[in-house]
Amino acid sequence: MEKKHIITLAGRPGSGKSSTAKTVAAQLGYHHFSSGDLFRALGKERGIDVLQANLSAEQNAEIDHLIDARLQKIGETQDNQVIDSRTAWHWIPNSFKVFLDLDLQVAAARILDGMDDARLASEHVHRDPVEYAGLLQKRLDSETRRYKALYDIDPYDTSNYDLVIDTATYSLGQVAQLVLEKYHAWLQE
Repeated sequence: MEKKHIITLAGRPGSGKSSTAKTVAAQLGYHHFSSGDLFRALGKERGIDVLQANLSAEQNAEIDHLIDARLQKIGETQDNQVIDSRTAWHWIPNSFKVFLDLDLQVAAARILDGMDDARLASEHVHRDPVEYAGLLQKRLDSETRRYKALYDIDPYDTSNYDLVIDTATYSLGQVAQLVLEKYHAWLQE
């Protein structure tokens, strides 16, 4: 299978997926696509937050199917992409697949630090990192159940990826540089 000039970036909440994807895309001059942004927008259209959208999606796969169809189309028709998505690695198997890992307590603190009061209120989140880590775990559990039921995949199984990085020990710039180095090496293999 011919390798695509596509990097699919997955990972745990707060691990830096979006920031890394945007940084890598900018450095490569590639287009950036975030299925998480699309998922949140579709949830917002329905008047629900991210956790509610995840739980709702366990019963109704409409949002997942819309996003997954978009990912498949990108994989079939486009190149020079960096995609921030839990499932793009599955839909675009000839992409360079990256997983960013991070402990949920650290993730909760990072995410909360980046949230303004309006977002906290809209997502019904309190500033307690331990409580928020519990909400993140519920989200992970929901996603794991959904993707297992829909596609028999586990997006958190690191054996699905070409590169796994624990972002607790690296800056954004270091993570982006590591992704770029490994991506260029992968293209040459």
